[in-house]
Amino acid sequence: MDNDKVVLVDKEDVQLGLMPKLEAHRKGVLHRAFSVFIFNSSRLLLMQKRSSQKYHSPGLWTNTCCSHQRDGESTIDAANRRLNEEMGLDVDLKETFSFIYKANLKNGLIEHEFDHVLVGFTDFSPNININEVEDWKWVDLSFLERDLDKNPSVYTEWFKIIFKRVKVYIETLNWVFLESKSK
Repeated sequence: MDNDKVVLVDKEDVQLGLMPKLEAHRKGVLHRAFSVFIFNSSRLLLMQKRSSQKYHSPGLWTNTCCSHQRDGESTIDAANRRLNEEMGLDVDLKETFSFIYKANLKNGLIEHEFDHVLVGFTDFSPNININEVEDWKWVDLSFLERDLDKNPSVYTEWFKIIFKRVKVYIETLNWVFLESKSK
């Protein structure tokens, strides 16, 4: 299994093949991905600042963790693997929804992903991998909503697309999933 390849999919998330990650981002080919959003008991979102060494979107703030599933790897397993590798956290995750997005990045790369969104809860602080994550913070969603409008250039393209969807999802559930984890 080549860990540097992404899973190419169609619009129904049916696997079509594999492609090197950088090539998929250069060509803008639709591939499988996931985004993790971790909240705490104060209803704050755990954000990460991507390492300035990343090949795309370096030094930008984004959701807790995001990456790509490996060939044959479930979304939950992939999300748990990367959450542990990047943030040093082991959290019970719940798949919530998925959607397709396409975004042009500043360095000529293209994110075209069938993105699976997962949420989880913890009050633990992360133990970040400095090769992946430069910084982290817990952020209030109302502040974040205003700051995305005010300072969009400090956030990743996918986070700007996905944030409002996650906020609506969490509010629609009235935080039931997260609050049940705190008891």
